Amino acid sequence: MITRQTVVDKLTSYLHQECSLSNLVTWAETALMEGEFDHNHFSDIRDVVAKLGIADVRAFGLTWDDCEQLLQRLGYSARIHIEAT
Repeated sequence: MITRQTVVDKLTSYLHQECSLSNLVTWAETALMEGEFDHNHFSDIRDVVAKLGIADVRAFGLTWDDCEQLLQRLGYSARIHIEAT
């Protein structure tokens, strides 16, 4: 079952550079074809996953603003933590 938390975890992994955009898109495409979405938040989850599934197309992409909006749609907010390297 794909829940809001599942999608947030995948998006967080991408934002932390733990997975590539290509991997995120592949996961989203597979989830759209084979996944069962939580019925309580079906449309929000489906719409966010659909957006992630086309994020590798130049015309669509995935900006920081997009990520913030997608997280908000799922009931989350993003915070940035900057560290010296």
